[in-house]
Amino acid sequence: MKTTVELPDELYRRAKVEAALRGRKLKDLIAEGLRRVLEQPAPEAEGGEETEGSAWDLMADGCGIVHSGKGDLATDPRHLEDFGETSKGDR
Repeated sequence: MKTTVELPDELYRRAKVEAALRGRKLKDLIAEGLRRVLEQPAPEAEGGEETEGSAWDLMADGCGIVHSGKGDLATDPRHLEDFGETSKGDR
């Protein structure tokens, strides 16, 4: 479908350059941007993205996905040897 959209001059220039650098048409770049925005969950409140919640809440999906195979390093005295001492290279 054909449509007309008014864009700020600077945004148009940047988008045109980016499309050229990617070897794509401007209309394809705009369509990709719209798809990305529409695939994201809608913000709950008007005026921007949701910022509520703690760091834990924001990272909950990523917590525990990496396992080093070692236990809690902070409770193993071997891993705390020389902790806080200046290394020879820093003297």
